[in-house]
Amino acid sequence: MFIVIILIVFIFVGVLIYNSLIGKRNQVTNAFSAIDVMLKKRFDLIPNLVEVVKQYTNYEQSTLTKIVELRAQANSGSLTDTEKASLDTQLSTAVKGLMVTVENYPDLKANTNFLNLQSTWTESEEQIAAARRTYNAAVTSYNNAIMMFPGNMFAGMLNYTQIDVLETPAEERKNISAKELFNN
Repeated sequence: MFIVIILIVFIFVGVLIYNSLIGKRNQVTNAFSAIDVMLKKRFDLIPNLVEVVKQYTNYEQSTLTKIVELRAQANSGSLTDTEKASLDTQLSTAVKGLMVTVENYPDLKANTNFLNLQSTWTESEEQIAAARRTYNAAVTSYNNAIMMFPGNMFAGMLNYTQIDVLETPAEERKNISAKELFNN
């Protein structure tokens, strides 16, 4: 009788751990889907932003072309999560460069359409940042669950592996010099 009770407790604990691991993996998937939704919103803004900027600037065509190409790659639908994250970083860098250049065009900065797009873009970037924080929290919880005992035993049997958190690229971690910003 004692062995049966121990076996039932072991099975019950096993089911709880298994369900917890499944739940955590699904939270990671859900959190990345939220990032995907925010990136789609950003990608939908890009054509409008590019068109308004084109109307006012003699900006280097290659940058606008690069932004459009990156958007097209993002919408191709055949990217892995890692490729999406890399593409997101490239696109962010390109658009930030565009926004800095816009400072040289006073008429554009006063244009209502551009101001609305810029405001929407800023809101979108804030939402993406929040979704990234949520994703990283879900990934950390998942990684902890598959690395700690006894979850690591079940994770090994289920072939669950660690997932990388989204990290800020090195160039975005650098300190910003206000002096350099005002000198440009």
